[in-house]
Amino acid sequence: MYDYRRGESILGAFILGGIVGAALGLLFSPRSGRENREFVAAKAQEYWGEGREFYETSRAKVVDETEELRAKIDAARDRLKDQVDTVTQQAKGKVHEMAPAAKDAVGKAGQSVKTGVDSAETKAQGVLDKLADKTAPAAPDAGITPDSGAPTAE
Repeated sequence: MYDYRRGESILGAFILGGIVGAALGLLFSPRSGRENREFVAAKAQEYWGEGREFYETSRAKVVDETEELRAKIDAARDRLKDQVDTVTQQAKGKVHEMAPAAKDAVGKAGQSVKTGVDSAETKAQGVLDKLADKTAPAAPDAGITPDSGAPTAE
């Protein structure tokens, strides 16, 4: 059973009906077979010419549209390339502008870190010295040094 909601079934039935109608019209026409054949041949030539003309004009339109589209794509590509070049040059300029300031900032940060490390080293040495003083033996006359742990011969 046909599903008449689909377009191709209706279109197919319409085309089939046209073909059957044309065939019946030729069979029952008052003209002779020769006249009908000449009429059909003339119409076929006419429609063939119209189809060929339609093809040529459509082909020319497609070629023109393709060339126009290609030109638009090339123009867009060129604009995009110019924009990329412009932005690249601006970015390079900004980098060259910011590089000395960044170099100075890094130098200052390095100096601050070095100063901080030196300060921490000094404080750590002070703490170690205090710790060594507190852990040193109470009798320095005994001749024992905190480093060796053995009496020294003076």
